[in-house]
Amino acid sequence: MKPSLVDTHCHLDMDEFSSDLDEVIKRAKDSGIEYIINVGSDRESNLIGLEIASRHPEVYMAVGIHPHEASQFNKDNLNELKEWAKNKKVVAIGEIGLDYHYMNSPNGAQIDSFRSQLALARELKLPVIIHSREARADTIRILREEFMGYTGVLHCFSGDKQMARDAMEMGFYISIAGPVTFKNASRLRDIVTFIPDEFLLIETDAPYLTPVPFRGKRNEPSYLLYTAKVIAELRGVTFEDIARITSLNAKKLFGIGEIPDEGVITYQIRDALYLNITNRCTNRCSFCIRFRTSYVKGHNLKLRREPSVEEIIRSIGDPKQYSEIVFCGIGEPLLRLDVVIEVSKWLKQKGAKVRINTNGHGNLIHGRNIVPDLKGLIDCFSISLDAEDAKKYDEICKPTLKNAFNGMIEFIKEAKKIADVVLTVVDIPEIDIKRCKKIAKDLGVGFRIRELNSVG
Repeated sequence: MKPSLVDTHCHLDMDEFSSDLDEVIKRAKDSGIEYIINVGSDRESNLIGLEIASRHPEVYMAVGIHPHEASQFNKDNLNELKEWAKNKKVVAIGEIGLDYHYMNSPNGAQIDSFRSQLALARELKLPVIIHSREARADTIRILREEFMGYTGVLHCFSGDKQMARDAMEMGFYISIAGPVTFKNASRLRDIVTFIPDEFLLIETDAPYLTPVPFRGKRNEPSYLLYTAKVIAELRGVTFEDIARITSLNAKKLFGIGEIPDEGVITYQIRDALYLNITNRCTNRCSFCIRFRTSYVKGHNLKLRREPSVEEIIRSIGDPKQYSEIVFCGIGEPLLRLDVVIEVSKWLKQKGAKVRINTNGHGNLIHGRNIVPDLKGLIDCFSISLDAEDAKKYDEICKPTLKNAFNGMIEFIKEAKKIADVVLTVVDIPEIDIKRCKKIAKDLGVGFRIRELNSVG
């Protein structure tokens, strides 16, 4: 099944598409573009875009007045936008914002138009699509003043990390366009690796910003694949991962398409298969992704019930197609020790490499040394250390079990007798990474730093 993508920003209403629009949309569908958000910029483009959306089921519409046109913005425009927004194909207010590069309209007029359209979006409870060029401070300030508690996207992002951080703190998505494929886009490429999965979107901004290898030609939605592939490479994941992540985010933001409401038992990231066998955990880590979202790399991991051994094996299929099988999910796998043992026995019979991601509480959970039960079944333990001492561990990880840190250290000592062990820590200021690394060295096991908000 071909991965599907969502082009969250393009301008099919422009003259560049007047002669072959139907062919452009067909090429997009054939390339796996499931939905297209056509974005208005002035009165004429909004009207043309609404007509296009009415004829093509896969095309949705955002209505708005671009900052270039702000000097002409008036109450009549606002009333029209409000009326157009009643159309079921309209999913956002945009493209709105500030552009201090070209200054086609005075900045005062741009700010007034921006505030008015943000107020309209608030009233209609619609997300916004933001254009911001050389206007970081005013854009963030006005969004904080006018749109806190609501959401939207900074399209074709060209700001710095601090702007991205400020926007994401308000719940805004960051959308990446074709320039990320340019050789001289080092700053943008760095930002692409910085954005957490749950805030990432992609777009073409067609007919503009054509990606390599078509740079210099008219851009179109089917070219979104080339931007997605570069982003996947930069983030160290597959094209399928980026397609799944960004499509989910687009559907959530714009309220389009179907989002699975049932969690998966198994999920693939790159060439490994992960097993989601429980959502229960003996830690309540302050940094844990499960307190923000149940999605990992676009996979819904929120289980309605815990799966049986038979269901897990059936969901795995042929384990030979994966580099390794990992017990992980958004819970502590060793809470279901019997299930881990039975599934691992089956996996080893099939010749699979097995890893378990754990907080190292297994012996405390079961009141005995469980490690011998796993001998010959687990090739690698990845154990979340996440603190340099017991006091810090209790503060950060908030374990429900007593003496959790020391219990974890004893588990590590046992685990290294039967398999490879790697200790991991999240890179946050509260954790003394050097001391954690020394713990791993003293125990004679591996060590790895996990980036905050980078899961999977």
